[in-house]
Amino acid sequence: MSLMDLLNKKSLLPLESEALKGREEEIEVPPEHFVKGTTLKAPFPEGLEQAIFGMGCFWGVERRFWELEGVYTTAVGYSGGFTKNPTYREVCTGMTGHNEVVLVVYDPTKLSYENLLTTFWEDHDPTQGMQQGNDVGTQYRSGIYFLNNSEEEVILQTKSQYQSQLDSNGLGEITTEVTNAGPFYYAEHYHQQYLAKNPDGYCALAGTGVKIK
Repeated sequence: MSLMDLLNKKSLLPLESEALKGREEEIEVPPEHFVKGTTLKAPFPEGLEQAIFGMGCFWGVERRFWELEGVYTTAVGYSGGFTKNPTYREVCTGMTGHNEVVLVVYDPTKLSYENLLTTFWEDHDPTQGMQQGNDVGTQYRSGIYFLNNSEEEVILQTKSQYQSQLDSNGLGEITTEVTNAGPFYYAEHYHQQYLAKNPDGYCALAGTGVKIK
């Protein structure tokens, strides 16, 4: 198989019947956020809300969100596919259907969902299909996984606003996957808050330079 064939294959989502089966055991994660000292897993304090975003390699994406005022905790993981409790290596095969995503737990009295979406649209390139920069494959696709209908309405509204701005700047069509959130599977211990533990680590996060407003 040529390199081009391999890249093309990694850019195609598998059917559920083709996907790896996974396992019942959950991936073990640290009890606390490396930066914030907050819990990575529920139960979370009352009044907090959750959001799930895919913006390419999840290392840089997670850092971008934990830096926002009003974010209680973040965690990297996998969602949008079929395989139960997948490993990173399995996700990299392209045969789980999962995306690399970040779970954001935030205080809506300090940070609105609209503010999170502004960060989402502006801090990556949502027009690239099954890749983000030099990272090619279904695990790097742009995606928003909403938890209720009101979130979906805001997503679609801001998507339309951002598309207008992209059009005005001669850029392409948004390819972001917008769908109901399925299970969120936590990524392995060493991926959590990776760039806080490895400050010189790889980060490909880059926006288009276009603002939503």
